[in-house]
Amino acid sequence: MSISGLRQKHKWELSKLTLTKQPFKTVKFFTLAILQHTSRSFVYIFTHGCLLILLIAAIVAVGVFLLTDDGPHRQHVEVLLEYLRFVLWWVGLGVASSIGLGSGLHTFVLYLGPHIAFFTMKAMQCGRVDIKSAPYDTISLNRSPTWLKKDCAEFGPPLFSSPQGPEVPLSSILPQVQIESILWGFGTAIGELPPYFISRAASISGGKSDELEELNSSTRDNNRASSNTDKMKRWILSHAQYLNFFTILLLASIPNPLFDLAGIMCGQFGIPFWEFFLATVLGKAIFKAHIQTVFVISLCNNQLLDWIESELIWTLGFIPGVSSILPGIVAKVHGLKNKYMAASPPDSSKVKEESWDLSFATLWNTIIWMMLLNFFSTIITSTAQSYLKNEQEKEMDFLKKKLLTNESN
Repeated sequence: MSISGLRQKHKWELSKLTLTKQPFKTVKFFTLAILQHTSRSFVYIFTHGCLLILLIAAIVAVGVFLLTDDGPHRQHVEVLLEYLRFVLWWVGLGVASSIGLGSGLHTFVLYLGPHIAFFTMKAMQCGRVDIKSAPYDTISLNRSPTWLKKDCAEFGPPLFSSPQGPEVPLSSILPQVQIESILWGFGTAIGELPPYFISRAASISGGKSDELEELNSSTRDNNRASSNTDKMKRWILSHAQYLNFFTILLLASIPNPLFDLAGIMCGQFGIPFWEFFLATVLGKAIFKAHIQTVFVISLCNNQLLDWIESELIWTLGFIPGVSSILPGIVAKVHGLKNKYMAASPPDSSKVKEESWDLSFATLWNTIIWMMLLNFFSTIITSTAQSYLKNEQEKEMDFLKKKLLTNESN
């Protein structure tokens, strides 16, 4: 077989290796890849990491002792475990949101956004923000926060009030949900590292990542109709040589579905790791997370509704003939606002029963599980294809050596 023919065969094999087309073969290669990585990791640790093994063993021994001994430290250990679960939960959600070149879960929409919204609405309903039993009293795996189902009377009288009702300022709500947002943003920054490392490894080896090759081929194809996303990708590619700390910070600070491409560019053009990672952490954990959090709080504490109402009335006042219908529009806006403010988080068993009767919980869990299955199937497929690609490279090298031997003979 010629080299070009073998390349065509390899390309066809990779395109067919998916869970939908070849499920058993895909799972087989995925398992082999996991076993290969595990064995290599153990060999590396035992040959180069004796001190690391001793340190891990000491930490595990101390942890087992603290968890099994019923001394006066037991209460502090339990609190420490709660904080650890809290950190791992929100960081893990952030990683799941950004990992996988855009195929990750949208955990801000699924978890962080609703958590901020429910807390804001509960604070507006009760007129106070000190409703958490602890900083880690948030939504978690198979557990809802304690404040969500409590009556406002259990927290005490409102601390923020006005003639129009409770009005909790944004500056008081933000610190209560700030830690979750920062941890989630930090997790999204960690999830952006795989494209950077893959592209950097390809650059060091003298090649280009598959994503960059696909982008280059689409850039050279000038006759093909381009979408806005393709134009944005080509713009990033043409300006890749100008990537620096502040450019990465800007791209990470705004909701940007193409940031994976920026990570690929940084790896390909040799941007130092700490420059890329620190800019990504600052952009995603500080700027972007706070922008999204402030928006959700502003929407749920009625400030955004008030601003829309005032701007709408001011704009319609300049349109001739609208002044006669303006009072009716204002009344409708007030009605919508009062209906919105009358709504509250599902903090009673009655609301929970109604939601269950409508099968909303079942539908919501089904959607989440479908997204999880899609996420994990993407990981399995990409891992299996990576293993197959390594095997194909070995086969290609063997063919090249064989052809060189035949030519020399």
